[in-house]
Amino acid sequence: MKFHPTANNQIVDVIEREGCEAVVPGLIEFFLFGIAGGIFQKDPLGRSAKGALGGKIGLAAIKKFRQPVNDALAASTRFNPPANIYELAEYASEILSLCNSMGEGWLLTAEMVELIRSGAPNVVCTQPFACLPNHVVGKAVIKELRRRYPESNIVAVDYDPGASEVNQLNRIKLMISVAKANLEEKEKAARAERDANLAKPADEETVGNLEVEEAKLG
Repeated sequence: MKFHPTANNQIVDVIEREGCEAVVPGLIEFFLFGIAGGIFQKDPLGRSAKGALGGKIGLAAIKKFRQPVNDALAASTRFNPPANIYELAEYASEILSLCNSMGEGWLLTAEMVELIRSGAPNVVCTQPFACLPNHVVGKAVIKELRRRYPESNIVAVDYDPGASEVNQLNRIKLMISVAKANLEEKEKAARAERDANLAKPADEETVGNLEVEEAKLG
């Protein structure tokens, strides 16, 4: 739903037409989530210890293949590497049980937390119409996410062949208008703080320290 443009009515294009940057979580995380299930469900649900060990080995192998890309992203000044599956699990475990494995399971909650923590607090939670698993780990956790992260701006949008596209667009545009208003408030606060700092006279101690430093350099 979140990756196929036909399924989500070209939501990325809709967001970009509104002057925003669309951030889409990675596809491979869904497969890592499936592998990690055996690890996190071993003790609560009595899953096989061999399965948990196999999951750890599989995650380690995939991590090795992804490491060059993650290293390049970490060295970049414009991009950040994605959180690994254990970090995502930690994010989700603060809100719900890691035994939620139907649909996108706890991964959906974890990805929303990752987006918020990485500076993208405006989230569209796309889900198939009447998808009960995603309602549990998507819509149901939005209130708690807003409590934990007051800056979050999340909207859940259901997609179905018979659903009204106009209603979907209106919900997304409302979320974007709130996002722009929040950004404007932050910019005003930052400008006010800057102007206040510029208006402050330099105290004698600061001036004295600067003179000392200049003398040392001279």
